[in-house]
Amino acid sequence: MENAKVIVELSSDQALVLYDWLARFNAARSHAFEDQAEQRVLWDLECTLESMLAAPLASNHDELLAAARARIRDPNEANR
Repeated sequence: MENAKVIVELSSDQALVLYDWLARFNAARSHAFEDQAEQRVLWDLECTLESMLAAPLASNHDELLAAARARIRDPNEANR
């Protein structure tokens, strides 16, 4: 089962928000990983999302991200 695939479905909004967080997290480089494999998985996930999304390259990326966050955010968290 070592090569079995696990499929996770995300909406495009979820994928964009996750990609943005991963990009910021991976850029920070001040994390305590237990094993380098954990870091590798996060890098790979960021690359996979980046290759599937058009928004990271869009000139209005910030607007698209803000709109995606607003649609996902819990209603009682709207003012945070």
